[in-house]
Amino acid sequence: MASIGVPGLILILVIALVIFGPKKLPEIGKAAGQTLREFKKGASELTSDAKEEIDEAKAVAQKKD
Repeated sequence: MASIGVPGLILILVIALVIFGPKKLPEIGKAAGQTLREFKKGASELTSDAKEEIDEAKAVAQKKD
């Protein structure tokens, strides 16, 4: 997948400004930031849970040996 680049980002921002208007853009940006933050939090919790289960399985396997 090719990168968008600076001209593409500028075009996207101008189109968003025309569609949503200057008063809605900060609200949309804030909502997008909160969504991304929650997604990262959920992903890190999921990976930490998986790591804990792997560590527990290794500990059980070592006890059997």
